[in-house]
Amino acid sequence: MGVIGYAPGVYDMFHIGHLNILRRASEHCDYLIAGVVEDDVVAKIKGQPPVVPHDERMEVVRAIGLVDDVVSVWSSDKFEMWKQLRYDVLFKGDDWKGTEKGIRLERLLGEVGAGVHYFPYTASTSSTDLRRLLEGTL
Repeated sequence: MGVIGYAPGVYDMFHIGHLNILRRASEHCDYLIAGVVEDDVVAKIKGQPPVVPHDERMEVVRAIGLVDDVVSVWSSDKFEMWKQLRYDVLFKGDDWKGTEKGIRLERLLGEVGAGVHYFPYTASTSSTDLRRLLEGTL
């Protein structure tokens, strides 16, 4: 199958940042799996559920034609997802690079022969900012 890539995300209110990471990821692997984080996991991480329901977010990611598979992400721990998917490379925005979470993940994945590939974070657009705009708090 070649290099298996994994691009996890919430993918709420799908925007250009999401498209950028999936487009770039698809160019760096032979088989790309997009992981869409479940609503309850998002609520635990961000303190509120996503705007767009999980099933709809999965369908949007599937429909753009850049990924080979879409899976439901039941854990915020990327290494736990590696145990299920056995991907070769995890794709993340470079806002993770050099952080405690990023360094830990690089170490754990390195121990099993996988790696992390960072892409430039699209700072001009984020689902969090879009949500704030919709709520009138931005």
